[in-house]
Amino acid sequence: MIIQYVKAAEYIKAKFGKDPKIGVILGSGLDVWGEADGVRCIHYSEIPYFPVPTVEGHAGKLGMLEVEGIPVLIMRGRFHYYEGYNLKEVTFPIRVMKLLGVEVLIVTNASGGINPLFKPGDLMLIQDHINFMGNNPLIGQNNGAFGPRFPDMTEAYDKELLQIAERAAADLDINIKKGVYIAVTGPCYETPAEIRAFERLGADAVGMSTVPEVIAARHCGIKVLGISCIANLAAGKAKGTLSHQEVVEGSRKSMGDFRRLLIEVVKRIAQKFI
Repeated sequence: MIIQYVKAAEYIKAKFGKDPKIGVILGSGLDVWGEADGVRCIHYSEIPYFPVPTVEGHAGKLGMLEVEGIPVLIMRGRFHYYEGYNLKEVTFPIRVMKLLGVEVLIVTNASGGINPLFKPGDLMLIQDHINFMGNNPLIGQNNGAFGPRFPDMTEAYDKELLQIAERAAADLDINIKKGVYIAVTGPCYETPAEIRAFERLGADAVGMSTVPEVIAARHCGIKVLGISCIANLAAGKAKGTLSHQEVVEGSRKSMGDFRRLLIEVVKRIAQKFI
């Protein structure tokens, strides 16, 4: 399996000619960086062994952008367990990032708000997560080239990166929330009873991604910052039914603040590598 990661990494490096230090994964409806911003892009389908997203709101392109002179690798869309990919395929890009030299990963997503103080359009820094997917990307034979058999997850989300993001939000006058993200498999949305259960477990937001990527990143020794866009209120928290279109449109409501925050956070993290 390692040869597949190597071939993908070699292809990406040959295309971009840079060794990225920071990786960014843009979630549903959060494609805030593209060719118009000077991002050089290639399609996932061009990269050896790379999966291809099948969900609306995921461009399926890999980009490279320099921030403060530091190369940043940008995934414009991700892959999900519910699409039929196994979790090793879902997290394939994370191990490729490790081979490319990525040291910090920023994961973003659109999520459903569980915390009663949250509203659509809010941004939440992920302090911790609950893996409710019933699976783990590290199941199977461990590849010691990437990390230990039993990686510690005490600090899945880096405290220093959280502080950087909090200070950036304060300086930009963006009201930022903090909380726990719970990951489920999907693709159906949760029932109101499930949401009540998740609330009792201590979850503030729910989604169908992110956690496998974070687990793989921490296994590889990559530091992680997570940002959730509260695209809608979870089942039972508001009137009406849920749809993916609502999630994508809800993500766009916070696009302005999300873009400003993400750009500033990447800039401040990049400065640490100078």
